[in-house]
Amino acid sequence: MPSRRTARIGALTVAAVCSTVSAVVLTTPAHADTIHIRDVQGATRISPYAGQAVTDVAGIVTGVRTYGSSRGFWIQDPNADDNPATSEGVFVFTSSVPKVAVGDSVTVSGTVSEYVPGGAASGNQSITEITKPVVTVLSSGNAVPAATVVNAKSVPSVYSADGDTAASGSVNGLTLKPKKYALDYYESLEGMNIRVSDARVVTATDPYAELWVTVKPHENDNRRGGTVYGSYTSQNTGRLQIQSLGATADFPTANVGDELTGTTAGPLDYNSFGGYTLVANQIGTLEAGGLERETTQKQSKSELAVATYNVENLDPGDASFAAHASAIVNNLRSPDILSLEEIQDNNGATNDGTVAADQTVQKLLDAIVAAGGPAYEWRSIDPENNTDGGEPGGNIRQVFLFNPERVSFTDRAGGDATTAVGVTKVHGKAALTASPGRVDPANTAWTTSRKPLAGEFVFRGKTVFVIANHFASKGGDQGLTSQYQPPARSSETQRHLQATAVNTFVKEILAAQKNADVITLGDINDFEFSDTAKLLEDDGALWSAIKSLPKSERYTYDYQGNSQVLDQILISPSIRKDDDFEYDSVHINSEFNDQISDHDPQVLRFKP
Repeated sequence: MPSRRTARIGALTVAAVCSTVSAVVLTTPAHADTIHIRDVQGATRISPYAGQAVTDVAGIVTGVRTYGSSRGFWIQDPNADDNPATSEGVFVFTSSVPKVAVGDSVTVSGTVSEYVPGGAASGNQSITEITKPVVTVLSSGNAVPAATVVNAKSVPSVYSADGDTAASGSVNGLTLKPKKYALDYYESLEGMNIRVSDARVVTATDPYAELWVTVKPHENDNRRGGTVYGSYTSQNTGRLQIQSLGATADFPTANVGDELTGTTAGPLDYNSFGGYTLVANQIGTLEAGGLERETTQKQSKSELAVATYNVENLDPGDASFAAHASAIVNNLRSPDILSLEEIQDNNGATNDGTVAADQTVQKLLDAIVAAGGPAYEWRSIDPENNTDGGEPGGNIRQVFLFNPERVSFTDRAGGDATTAVGVTKVHGKAALTASPGRVDPANTAWTTSRKPLAGEFVFRGKTVFVIANHFASKGGDQGLTSQYQPPARSSETQRHLQATAVNTFVKEILAAQKNADVITLGDINDFEFSDTAKLLEDDGALWSAIKSLPKSERYTYDYQGNSQVLDQILISPSIRKDDDFEYDSVHINSEFNDQISDHDPQVLRFKP
C-alpha cells in the first residue's frame, strides 16, 4: 500500500539481493514438484533449506505487493498436509513489481532466505522467503486456497515457549507447537491466506495506514474496547496487526472499539513494527463504536488538582496548540498544577543551539486563555543543548503550569541545568534549596535523558512538592514477538537508576518532614507493575496512584494492540492515607486515530 508506511516496509526487504524475475506462461503443466512449500517452511522458524536453491516450488498466488521495497507475492499450496506445524504458504521476494496475479498457478525456483526485519540486532524473528526467483505461470484464474480462520478458539492462550537457553533464549530452533503457543500458531501460518471475522479494533488507525484488532473480544478487555496489558505474562494473544494490499485511501480510519465487520482476509506477514500482520486483500466494513473523549471531574474549591500531560514534541511551528489548550481547559477541567512533558525549544528540531522555550510555552498559555481557561503562569529550567535526549535540536524538557488564582509557586534562586536541588528545613518544615530545581542532574542515570524538575507550591497555606519526570524511553527493547522469549528489556536498566535517584530525593524530603505532601509524576515510560515503579515506591516513599483504579482502567497509552501504562502520578504517604484522593486517566488521545499526542493525561485530586 503506497503510503508513508513504505519507508518502514522498506526495512523488511533491504535484503540484499537484486532479483531478476522471469515469468513464462505455459500451456501445459510443469513437471512434478519434488519440494513443497511446507518442506521449505519446515517445522521450526528456520527453513531446513535456508541458503539453498530450490526448484519448481508450486503454489497458487494469494496476494501481490507492488509497493515499497518489499515487492513480491505470496503463494500457497492448495493441497495441505496433516502437519499443523508446517506452513503451506511462503513469500516470494521479487524486488521489482511482480508479473503475476492473484489466482495464478505458478512454480518458483530460487534461493531460500531467512530475512530478519530490522536486522539481527533487533532480535526479531525471520521471514522465510524465496529470493532471486524464476517464476513460471502455469495457468490463471484459479481459486485461491481457502483462508484459515483465526479466532478465539484457534489461538492458544499461552503466548510462547521459553527460548532455548543454549541459543541465548531464542525460539528459532524449537519445533513449533501451534496448538500450545500463540506465537507458534501464528508462525505455523506464516505466508498463508488467513481471515478474521467481526474483529474489534484495539489500536486505532495510525498515519501509516495500519491498525490492530483482537480475535479474542473478552481477553483482558476494558469498557472502551481496548485490550489491557496488565503484566509481563499477559501479552494478549488475540492481537493482530492489519495492513492492506489495496490503496491507502481505502484503508479504514478507525478508533478503538470500532469493528471490522464481516471478513478481513489476506496473507500473514511478519514485520519489525509489530510482528505478525494480516496484509489484507479483503477488509471488513468499518462499524463505528461511538467512542468519545473523556472529561474529568472538576476539582472542588478545597481540592488541589495536579495533572501530567506529554504533549509530544510541542514547538511553535505545530498546529496543535488550540487542540491542546482545549483538552487542558475542557477535558482536564483546568487543573491547578500541570506538568508538561516534551516541550521543545523555540525553534523545535532546528539544531542551532537554541535552548529557550519561552515562545513555545507562551503560545500554549495564550491558546489556553483563548479557550476560556485560566491565565497560567509557568516555571521550568532550560537544559543544556542536546544533552537531554529526544529529537536532536528539540531540547525537550518538563514545564510546570500553575493557576495563580488557586496556587502559588515558591521561587528560590539557584536552580539551573547543572546544579542539584537539595532539601533543607525552614521553621521545622521541608523546603527545597532551589525552586524550581533539577534533581541530581550530574548523575549518570540522566545521561541523554531528561532531568527531573522539582518545584515547591502552596495551596490554601499548605506546601506541596511536585517532581516532574520524563524517564528514558523503551527504545532498544526486544518486541513481544521477538525470537527471544521472554524478550529482553535492556532500556529499563537506565530507568531503574533514574527511579532510584528520584526515590532517594523523595526520601530526603520525607526525612526532613515525615508528613510532607510529595507528588512525583510524568512520563515514566514504564508500567505500574514494573521494577521501575517498584523502585520509585521503595520503602513506601511513594505509591503509584493509578493502582487505585480497577485493573481494566489502568492505561495511558496504546501500543500494538495493548492498552498500557506509561504515565504515572506517584504520591507520598500523607496523600495516600485514608485513600482520600481521586485519580483519573483521561482518555483523549491514545485510542483515537486523530490524536494530538500519543499519551493520555493523568489527573490527581486531593485535599492537602
